Amino acid sequence: MSVDLATVKRVARLARIAVSEDEAQRMMGELNGILGFVEQLSEVDVSGVEPMTSVTPMAMKKREDVVSDGNKADDVVANAPVTDRNFFLVPKVVE
Repeated sequence: MSVDLATVKRVARLARIAVSEDEAQRMMGELNGILGFVEQLSEVDVSGVEPMTSVTPMAMKKREDVVSDGNKADDVVANAPVTDRNFFLVPKVVE
């Protein structure tokens, strides 16, 4: 895949980046270099490689998925001026 000058200018416009003609020429070369490297990576055979989360094998830490209130209700309403049974009380605004 190759990027031409029109594509560079279009991408710059979509990204709302002002580029001069010289900058667009330089960016075209840089983008083509990046895309060439990506094409080289696609040639690598990774059919027997397992996906990894780290360079060392390790199990992901997981917590048990349970529903709870966090046992923090008293802490949440501690600074509220008026509360009732861990609920905030606010003035009535609609008649």
